[in-house]
Amino acid sequence: MGEWGFLSGLFDALQAHSPLLGRFWLLLMLVFRMLILGTVATDLFEDEQEEFACNTLQPGCKQVCYDQAFPISQYRFWVFHIVLISTPSLVFLMYAMHHNNKKAAGRCLDSASCAREERRLRRLYMVNVGFRLLAEVAFVVGQWWLYGFRVEAQFPCSRFPCPYTVDCFTSRPMEKTVFLCFYFAVGVLSTLASLAELLHITYKRFSSSSSSREARCGSQNQRNLAQEEALALRGPGTPPPRRGRAGSGRHKRGSLLSTGSSSKVSSIGRKSSKSKSLNTSIAV
Repeated sequence: MGEWGFLSGLFDALQAHSPLLGRFWLLLMLVFRMLILGTVATDLFEDEQEEFACNTLQPGCKQVCYDQAFPISQYRFWVFHIVLISTPSLVFLMYAMHHNNKKAAGRCLDSASCAREERRLRRLYMVNVGFRLLAEVAFVVGQWWLYGFRVEAQFPCSRFPCPYTVDCFTSRPMEKTVFLCFYFAVGVLSTLASLAELLHITYKRFSSSSSSREARCGSQNQRNLAQEEALALRGPGTPPPRRGRAGSGRHKRGSLLSTGSSSKVSSIGRKSSKSKSLNTSIAV
């Protein structure tokens, strides 16, 4: 069990970032796969090749018949399965620990950057669950294709260098059949748990994005209503407040036009007064 301690500790740390369905998958992984494979299955499969016997003494016949009966040992197949589906979870855990260290050090400049990091973390967890689901489906199909649902007690073999069709016998076939069916059932249950978790986090993400859009629209509507109420309180004769540079530019242009027109009117008035004085002097 010592060789599984490292993975067990990392999976325990992964529980802090997993929802309820993810923790259920971790329970299946730790108890029904790693614990049983490290305690019971080791003794069952350690003498698998030594106990595989054939009714011939031809050199090499036993080895080629064992290779035909078991292209890969069931124990090694399950160990490879555990390592492969643990890899994306470990990558996500490393990123999550890095994110938590950044938050603890206060390197999030504002709430917007922290929210962006949280969205990034959720997307990475979704990718992790999707890869885990694909790996679960691939290994369930691979186990069915390699071993089926039964370990046969007698296996006929006619491969070279066997001189004829020989009969080979596996050790403890019924016990291995029970383990084979058990691990197939655990694989199917883990696949369903991963699928349910992926659907759950996808629905949660889209619902949260739609609710955030609705919240933004609601806040914009509240600001518009507040502006309308402020205009209603000022009264109908109160001019609206000038906004920005465009309003100030228009005001400056209006003042220049008014001053220009007033100067023109004053100059015209002075000319008319001069003409009137000239006419009166001629008449005298």
